[in-house]
Amino acid sequence: MSTEHEQHNTDPLGGITRRDFVKRGTVATAGVSALMASGNFAYAGGTDTIRLGLVGCGGRGTGAANDCYRSSDGIELVAMGDLFQDRMEESKEQLKKRLGDSFKVTSDRTFLGFDAYEKVLQTDLDLVIFATPPAFRPQHLRAAIESGTNVFMEKPVAVDPAGIRSVMESAEMAEDKGLAIVAGTQRRHDPAYRAAMKRIHDGAIGEVKTAQVYWNQGGLWHHEREPGMSDMEWQVRNWLYFTWLSGDHIVEQHVHNIDVANWALQAHPVKALGVGGRQVRTDPSYGHIFDHFGIEFQYESGARVYSMCRQQEGTPSRVGEHIIGTKGTSDGHSTIDGATNWTYEGEDVNPYVQEHADLVASIREGEPLNEGQRVAESVLTAIMGREAAYTGQEITWEEVLNADLDLGPDSHEFGSLPIPDVPAPGQTTLNRGAKTNASSADA
Repeated sequence: MSTEHEQHNTDPLGGITRRDFVKRGTVATAGVSALMASGNFAYAGGTDTIRLGLVGCGGRGTGAANDCYRSSDGIELVAMGDLFQDRMEESKEQLKKRLGDSFKVTSDRTFLGFDAYEKVLQTDLDLVIFATPPAFRPQHLRAAIESGTNVFMEKPVAVDPAGIRSVMESAEMAEDKGLAIVAGTQRRHDPAYRAAMKRIHDGAIGEVKTAQVYWNQGGLWHHEREPGMSDMEWQVRNWLYFTWLSGDHIVEQHVHNIDVANWALQAHPVKALGVGGRQVRTDPSYGHIFDHFGIEFQYESGARVYSMCRQQEGTPSRVGEHIIGTKGTSDGHSTIDGATNWTYEGEDVNPYVQEHADLVASIREGEPLNEGQRVAESVLTAIMGREAAYTGQEITWEEVLNADLDLGPDSHEFGSLPIPDVPAPGQTTLNRGAKTNASSADA
């Protein structure tokens, strides 16, 4: 696939690839301008066209494609892939309306099935969005980087240590090939967060000693099982509730706040100890994940971060961060209380759009952003917290990074797939074996 893809992008007239042109768009030479006039490069607005593909056409993927289109001129959506026909049709209908003439997806560039990502990557893309359930992210990312395609991928980027190691390898490969990887931790692209973090790193609150991070809320969507639906289809359509697909909500959702803690401390923790359980959301239709976690992360500096997340109906919401230093405190994004108080008064920017604007600009300038290693470390931090709660043990960074834990089933196909057991602290172990069937992954 890689060879065919690269060959497809080669302009036989000049020996310059279309992707090379995209990188050089802001410094186009007369020769390149001639190529534009020839019609090989369609955008005439002063820059160049980015051919975009989308893999994962649910609400998150549809929104991400629209955000990418809104972020920059010259974005064309040319290919889409998903597992399910109904999700594909819903997404196409919405994106046709939002993108107008920039919606270029034709029937021969619409793909269904577990191998849809491979077919999307064969359509001469500059950039692909991966928004499938997180379990598939490491495999999809590797294929994209091997094919020479820039990537935007939703968080989390993996659900287990095996996936994290794969993402780290792909990030290194992308660095060598000059490709961009941006992940959906949009706080990193929010000007308010960035301004606050700069001040924290410059010493505005002194040495960071501790932080409290929260993602507490009620329940989320759920799809009832329909007659004829296989185990695999039912689990994928309800992917939030299965650890092998989502990583559990501490990984899938709370990683945003955990990433902010790592950002403030400019490090990842060295160990974690925690509790968690399945206290209210106990019906088997909600899979086998926990509904609450409470984790203490300890950093090499001695700093400690206290993490709390919950998905329980009828409870108050709290989503945010509180960072405490030796000379003051900060909410991480808009205020600092210390020797010199500060409140963010800059432009209010939509970070969900800004992350795509930053990605596209980096591709066009030939200076690709690569967030792969950083986001892998934040996701592994969340996995370390999950495993501390699942096992009831103190888990170190090295233990979780090198753990023999691969939660996915042996094969991706529609059919029988029993629900894993609910993890039991004191009984569930970190090294639950090499790649196993989902039926025994948490035993």
